Amino acid sequence: MKRLLEQGFILGFGAVLNFELLGLKHVAFTEVKLSNTTETALEAFNKAVRKIAEVEQCHMIAGPFDYLLKVRTKNIKAYRRVLGEQISALPHVANTSTYVSMEPVKENRSRT
Repeated sequence: MKRLLEQGFILGFGAVLNFELLGLKHVAFTEVKLSNTTETALEAFNKAVRKIAEVEQCHMIAGPFDYLLKVRTKNIKAYRRVLGEQISALPHVANTSTYVSMEPVKENRSRT
């Protein structure tokens, strides 16, 4: 383990959270299309999206939109607030589309 850590194969360790007990059962995937995709615009978006606690993952996408966000909140009302007040206000956001997860079928999370 020590060698794998030193060589960079293992980046770290973390707790596996029970989101249901934490009251964070609502998961939405948000497509984000930017109005500007210059390097400066991308950097501004990247820096700002990292500050939104509810955004669990953010991926830059090669396709018809620019980013895909995984957003975890307690319910749809809380998601709507995060979308309207934070995600839509990120630098250079032109539009968004939301897909709500009905049920996780597979998640790669370690369990002991």
